[in-house]
Amino acid sequence: MRAATLAFLAEHRRARVDVLTDRLVATIEASNPGYRATRVVPRADLRSSCHDNIVRVLELLDAAVDGRGTEPGSAARDPAYDAARATGRRRAEQGLPLDDVLRSFRMGGRLIWDDLVEQARSTLDADELREVGTRVWEVVDETSAQVAAAYHATERAAVRADEQLRAELWEGVLSGRAKEPGFAHEAARILDVPVDGDYLVATGVDLDTARLEHALGSRPNVWVRRSGGAVGLVALGADGPDDVLATLAVDDGGSIGVSVGVEGLAGVDTGFRQAVLALRTLGGRPGVAAFDDRLPEALLLTSPEVAGRLVAVWLGPVLALPPAEGGPLLDTLTAWVGAGGSTTHTAEAVHCHRNTVINRLRRVGDLTGQVLLDGVPPLELALAVRSLAIGRVR
Repeated sequence: MRAATLAFLAEHRRARVDVLTDRLVATIEASNPGYRATRVVPRADLRSSCHDNIVRVLELLDAAVDGRGTEPGSAARDPAYDAARATGRRRAEQGLPLDDVLRSFRMGGRLIWDDLVEQARSTLDADELREVGTRVWEVVDETSAQVAAAYHATERAAVRADEQLRAELWEGVLSGRAKEPGFAHEAARILDVPVDGDYLVATGVDLDTARLEHALGSRPNVWVRRSGGAVGLVALGADGPDDVLATLAVDDGGSIGVSVGVEGLAGVDTGFRQAVLALRTLGGRPGVAAFDDRLPEALLLTSPEVAGRLVAVWLGPVLALPPAEGGPLLDTLTAWVGAGGSTTHTAEAVHCHRNTVINRLRRVGDLTGQVLLDGVPPLELALAVRSLAIGRVR
C-alpha cells in the first residue's frame, strides 16, 4: 500500500508542480488582498516563492508518508524548510504583513490537497488518501511555523538595526556632527525632527519620557534613552523657553537640566553641554534646572580647583566643626546669602531670633577671618555656598 502511495506522490510531484505554481500565483493575486493592495512583492518573486515552496511541501509530504519525516523540534535546523524560511525573511524585508503571508500558505495547502484528491481518485483508496491528507496538513502547519519564525527573526534584526542607526545618529547630533549639512538632513529624516528652528536640549535621570511627550503636546519633541538617563530635543516654535520649562516640571520625580535655545540641529551639541552642566548643578536632587538660571554653579563646575579653594577659604573652618556645632552655622550662613544679607529674612528662614543670626555670623567671621555683616554677602562667599550646594566639594 505504501509503495503505491509513494509512487503516486513521486509522479504527482513530477507532473503537477508547474500547474500548481501557476494556479497558486493566480489564486493569491485574486484572493489575497495584502498582495493585491500593497504590490510590494514583484510577480517574479511571488512565482519563484510559490514554486520553491510547493516543491518543498511535496518533498516533505513524500518523506512523511515514507516515515522519514522531520524529528519533532528539529524543523528549525532542517534544510527541507529553507524555502519557507527564505520566504518569511523576504516578506518581512518587503514589509508585507505576516497574516497575508500565512494566508497564502494556507491557500497553497488547500490547493495542493484539492489537487491530490482529484489526481488520486483512481489510484489511492480511502485509507491511503486519508493518510496523505493528514500528512499534508502536518507539513503545511510546520512550514507555516517556519515562515513565521523567520519573519519574526528578520523583524527583530531590522528593529535592532534601526535602533542602532538611530543611536548612532543621536550620538552624532550630540557630538556636533549636525554642523555637516548632509549629516544634519539624514539625522532629521530618520529622527523625524526639523533641521532648522530653535531647540531646547534637555537631559536628565529618572525621567518618565512618555509622560513628558504627552505633556509637551503638539510641540515637536523627541527623546532617547542613554546610559544613565535620557536626552530630549524640544522645538520652541512660537513658544518661549519659560513655557517649555514649566511643562517639563510635570516630571516631579526626576532631575532635568535644560539648555538655552539653540539654533537648529547644528547647535544641539552646544545645548547638550549646557543641559549636562545644568543637570549637574542639581547635585542629584529632583527638579528642573535651566542653564541661564545656574550660570554661577555651571562656572564652578567647570573650575573645580577654584570651587574647592573658595570652599576651603570661606567655609573650611565651619565644615571642620562637629556637625552639631557647624550645622546651624552653615544653615544660617546659607540662608543669609540667599536673603541678600538681610538678617531679618534670615531669621525667618532658619526660625530663630535676629540676634541669634547676628551672633552666628560673627562666630563664622571669627572662624574664617572674614568680615561679615557689612552690606551684601561677599561674592566669594556666595560662590562658596553654591559650590557646596551643588555637591562639587564636600
